[in-house]
Amino acid sequence: MRSTIARFTLLALLLLALAPAAGAQPSRKVRIGYLSGNPPSDTRDALAGFRTKLRELGYVEGNNLLVDVRYADGRYDRLPDLAADLVRLKVDVIFSYGTPGSLAAKNTTNTIPIVFGGVADPLGVGLVATVTRPGANVTGVMSNNPELGAKRLSLLKEAIPGLSRVAVLANPDFKPTASMVTETKLGARSLGVEVQVVEARTPQEIANAFGVISTAKVNALAVLVDPMFIAERQRIAELAMKNRIPAIYHLRQFVEAGGLISYGVDYVEAFQQSAVLVDKILKGAKPADLPVEQPWRFALVINLKTASALGLTIPPSLLLRADQIIQ
Repeated sequence: MRSTIARFTLLALLLLALAPAAGAQPSRKVRIGYLSGNPPSDTRDALAGFRTKLRELGYVEGNNLLVDVRYADGRYDRLPDLAADLVRLKVDVIFSYGTPGSLAAKNTTNTIPIVFGGVADPLGVGLVATVTRPGANVTGVMSNNPELGAKRLSLLKEAIPGLSRVAVLANPDFKPTASMVTETKLGARSLGVEVQVVEARTPQEIANAFGVISTAKVNALAVLVDPMFIAERQRIAELAMKNRIPAIYHLRQFVEAGGLISYGVDYVEAFQQSAVLVDKILKGAKPADLPVEQPWRFALVINLKTASALGLTIPPSLLLRADQIIQ
């Protein structure tokens, strides 16, 4: 009897030793390139989340993983050269943040797999053939649905009694803007809210845009997704406060800079989601066969200090749904 138990025990131990452990480290060293058109501060926490998720999946920097990071610091004309640099390094996967960086990566290589993040409309800008079957060497995680414009207006209407007229700050030079404006207007119509689109193509035009907004007799402001607006988030939040205009944004960093409300992607989670896609590709999946994913979660963030300064009382029903409240 004991010999039988001993044989079964030995067999079980051998099978356990041979079975791959969950999160086991890859047998070879992999190299991932990270490409962003923005400054490092825009995605510092999110990129840390990306690295953390990779570590959970068995990739350890300095051991079996090397991450090459390239930032254009807002100078998008540098992106093609930075993308070409990653190609010369023969990275296994390029993880690109933002529409400009992702397009630069796609235009530079059609063989190295690309996983994008922070792209509002990958189909509209030509990154993928379809969201269900991306084709070629590109897939990723969307940062925004155009339909979210309507959702943000509904949150503004809930926060501001009597909301009837909203300014929409938009950059017409950003490719996804047209679809976002269309969806925002459709949402406004269903809410009985009038929309006035105010354009700003460059940082220098933002002050002029707020000059228009301040005289437009609007109750609030919705700032559309745009890389330039993200880089100028501190200034935009300050101008909104200076003109006493309650504003809603797509990114919590605007609220951390003093904005009132944001509703959009949690980028730390979205970058972790991208890390899972990178892992699938490193294990043999083809980007062409991996559908573009929606974010795991959209986060609602409210700045009560800003609300108080604007003389607003945020309804308890809205506060209860908030993922983060800044006091």
